[in-house]
Amino acid sequence: MQAMLEVVLAGARDDAIEGVDVVVRPALAATAVDVLAADGYLLGTPVNIGYMSGALKHFFDGVYYPILEATVGRPYALYVHGNSDTIGAIRGVETIATGLKWKRLREPLSIIGEADAAAREACWELGATVAASLMPM
Repeated sequence: MQAMLEVVLAGARDDAIEGVDVVVRPALAATAVDVLAADGYLLGTPVNIGYMSGALKHFFDGVYYPILEATVGRPYALYVHGNSDTIGAIRGVETIATGLKWKRLREPLSIIGEADAAAREACWELGATVAASLMPM
């Protein structure tokens, strides 16, 4: 996950993307204030026992109601990594994002097994796509 995060961030912080401040918060440290201050969200999680990480679930549990009305329509994207199956984790995050009425920017990026060169390229593209979508007009 750390390697995937670093590549996602490299894409999001590409020099061609201007006017976007990329802020990183670990799930256990992120607060409703952080979510309210952001224009969009790029979520990443390992798949643990067929579901999103406990840290990401804890994040959502803590911020859900405080941000419910204020973040309607904000864009988000998701990347997940699992050893065999990512469906449950994706479904869990998408269910919460639907409840928040966030707008999915693109299909979730699902990496199973080792993050090879193609997976890293997809991570970079995801970061760049999300950041570019937030560029001021």
